[in-house]
Amino acid sequence: MNRSASSALSQAKKNNDPSRRAVSPKVALSEFEQVQMARDVIAGQAKELQRLSKNIPADFQDVCETVFRCRGSVIVTGMGKAGWIGQKISASFASTGTSSHFLHPAEAIHGDLGRVSRKDMVLVFSNSGETEEVLHLLPTFGKLQVPVVAITGKTTSTLADHSTFVLDYGRVTEAGHLGLAPSTSTTMMLAMGDALVLVVSRMKQFTANDFARFHPGGALGKKLSAVEEIMRPLEVCRVAQESETVRDVYLRFNGQTRRTGAILVIGSEGKLSGIFTDSDLARLLERKKENQFDRPIRDAMTRTPVTISCGERTTTAVETLACRNLSELPVIDRQGAPIGLIDITDVISFIPS
Repeated sequence: MNRSASSALSQAKKNNDPSRRAVSPKVALSEFEQVQMARDVIAGQAKELQRLSKNIPADFQDVCETVFRCRGSVIVTGMGKAGWIGQKISASFASTGTSSHFLHPAEAIHGDLGRVSRKDMVLVFSNSGETEEVLHLLPTFGKLQVPVVAITGKTTSTLADHSTFVLDYGRVTEAGHLGLAPSTSTTMMLAMGDALVLVVSRMKQFTANDFARFHPGGALGKKLSAVEEIMRPLEVCRVAQESETVRDVYLRFNGQTRRTGAILVIGSEGKLSGIFTDSDLARLLERKKENQFDRPIRDAMTRTPVTISCGERTTTAVETLACRNLSELPVIDRQGAPIGLIDITDVISFIPS
């Protein structure tokens, strides 16, 4: 076979290769149609949520009470998209004062069912109530005699028949032109689960301080933390005695790296008696009061400045700085002695625009 014939044969094989055949063209949607479809999806789900808000399942209160009195953990399970919703709800339980773990149905039947004890209760997510992997778990839950709560769209299902309580959100039509992909059903599951989480959290009198203990990291953790955790400690702040002159204070700190323009002024009893900022220094220069440089700093400082006590949350400090239009906020202990300072640059990202 010559080279040209061989090349033609090779090309023919490539053309007949199913993996290389041309893909059917997609249906093009105009920008208007894309936005309209998005609106329809959201509006359809909102309509179902509105219906659910007016028809809370009869078992809801009993389920809240069961979770509230649970001595073990709330074990959450579900398969596929319902499983992902279950993982989110389990995480929300754990972060709002209720011990919870997610149990994957496929892993459960290969040994992970040992994680479930008689002190626990089980929350099962399944739209149809006939998810095979989930149904395999029901006999074990029955032997353990743990309460089983079904969050489902069908009350007439195997899951519902074998559950202690049923939180039924009703039959729904999935969003989209096919109406097949879990969408509206998972939205309903999420809403029902969130309602359960937050009602139980309120029953347990879970506070913002409790929430902060479980969220020490990231921006949320920083906002909820105590001010002493984010303040600039006293050893890196500029501190002066009332009797020192303004000139002496600035000469003493001249050449030193400083992290803030504020000087914390301490009285004879060790309590914070005032604050002197670079803005105060600028005002003395603008008003040509250079003679004040050689007078005690107490004569030029701001007396009884706005402060915040240790133990207060960072969110309170942010509100104080924003509402009072301040750049520095001294942190004091119960006796009124300064222990640090919060500079506006430390929390600028938390201040509302």
